[in-house]
Amino acid sequence: MIKLRSVCVYCGSSNLGPAAHREAAFAFGAQLAAAGIDLVYGGGRVGLMGAVADGAIAKGGHVVGIIPEHLMRAEVGHGQVSELHVVASMHARKQMMFERSDAFAVLPGGPGTLDEMFEILTWRQLGMHDKPLVVCNMGGYWDRLLGAIDGLIEQNYAKSSFRDFYGVVDRIDAVLPALQASPAPRIVSQPQRL
Repeated sequence: MIKLRSVCVYCGSSNLGPAAHREAAFAFGAQLAAAGIDLVYGGGRVGLMGAVADGAIAKGGHVVGIIPEHLMRAEVGHGQVSELHVVASMHARKQMMFERSDAFAVLPGGPGTLDEMFEILTWRQLGMHDKPLVVCNMGGYWDRLLGAIDGLIEQNYAKSSFRDFYGVVDRIDAVLPALQASPAPRIVSQPQRL
């Protein structure tokens, strides 16, 4: 089983989603902090991103925010995180998030969340890492996405083994146990290849 020191959370920056999603994000941040696990995330203080950071901060957790310069205003960089790294580009953000994390959790979000999730899964498919990723499909939020992946496999654009690169749970309190039950990575990450 993996020993988690840090978990990267991919989630939405919109404040317009269901309140239940924000409550779940806050709860997950608090769970990470209570377990002594650092939160790594996109650095904003709005939407689910802000909620997950607030949850960790409320429990005294260590929070690492990573945000590109051009999004500091749009996503309103969180001023109370333990570390706020302002980077030059989206790619620099995603690479630093990867490097600072032992595992990944995907909560509800939009195109940016999908971009982050699929980049991590593609890197895993290419054998560049084997860090675990768990999708929280609360309320069936990701049903259509998971169905689309099934379609890729059915049409032979992905192997059925692609499903082995991620886990799926339907409750926020199941995310951390699922990550902790994952095998320890065997592949040494090579950031220069990303």
